[in-house]
Amino acid sequence: MPKLIDDLVLLLKGSAMGAANVIPGVSGGTVAFLTGIYERLINAIKAFDVNAIKLLSTLKFKEFSTKIELRFLFTIGLGGFLSVLSLARVLEVLFEFYQTQTWAFFFGLILASVIGVSRFIEKWSFSAWASLIVGAIGAITLLFIPQTEGGDSFAYLLLCGVAAISSMIIPGISGSFVLLVMGNYQMILGAIVDLDFGILFPFSIGCILGIICLSHLISWIFKKYRNVAVGLITGFVIGSLFLIWPWKDHKYETNDNGEYAVKVEEGDIEYRSNKIEEVIRSIKGEEELIIIGYKNWSFPNMIDPSSWYAIIFASLGFFIVIFIDRMGKVKASDNENSK
Repeated sequence: MPKLIDDLVLLLKGSAMGAANVIPGVSGGTVAFLTGIYERLINAIKAFDVNAIKLLSTLKFKEFSTKIELRFLFTIGLGGFLSVLSLARVLEVLFEFYQTQTWAFFFGLILASVIGVSRFIEKWSFSAWASLIVGAIGAITLLFIPQTEGGDSFAYLLLCGVAAISSMIIPGISGSFVLLVMGNYQMILGAIVDLDFGILFPFSIGCILGIICLSHLISWIFKKYRNVAVGLITGFVIGSLFLIWPWKDHKYETNDNGEYAVKVEEGDIEYRSNKIEEVIRSIKGEEELIIIGYKNWSFPNMIDPSSWYAIIFASLGFFIVIFIDRMGKVKASDNENSK
């Protein structure tokens, strides 16, 4: 029974990671770090090396399973997979009809996460502060990288997988936003919803390659420079707040004439008027504007009731994380026990 309960908890943690990775600006790595499984996850992935392959090739399944913590990885992966499949559509609806409130909820979650992540810093030395500042600047800089046009070639989808998974397992860096910058966020999200394996297969291969390679680097950094690494992660999380800020406008794709791009039902792109109001009125059915980033960050209008609703949702997200932390479900000792 205890093992079953542990598996259920891991499944929920994996689900939370999967949900986080769907949202541009939210990092599954942050969730893993806060829930105390980050280093265990990295070390388990890192364990998939030449020796592990030898064990597998010689049919020593028990030794192979023990070496890479297969049960742990499978449970986390299953939770994430089920979460992505089930929440992708839900999040699309929430962002379409309750955009500000949804962003506000996640802003509250991530704001509280700063407190949770920073407490893993053992000593606030100069190097810890410096790495925090570098991390914050790096995360904010990501916002202003121009979006590429994207593509559906096997090689580019493979590259998207490598880049996305690399950022997904680094707390504070959003894999979804990296896909947005690379121009393939809508394509990948649509492929998940529609189970388009022609797109998902090369993307998944890239994810596998990226996570195996990066896990070795992250594990080494944590062993040698743990305090600096956690400072950098805290900075990444702080910087990501700028992206998740609820009161901002979408930046939509346009052509050289300023006409807005609309993804029509067949999946093709159609350029319409250069006046956003006219384009919005012309949208029918499953047609949608193509988001390529964000702009015009502002403070909430306190006269508008929707702003107060957003603040309430932000507070809810904040106190959920604080409550979990105070209840002892997030423990620094989890990281030590996993070594």
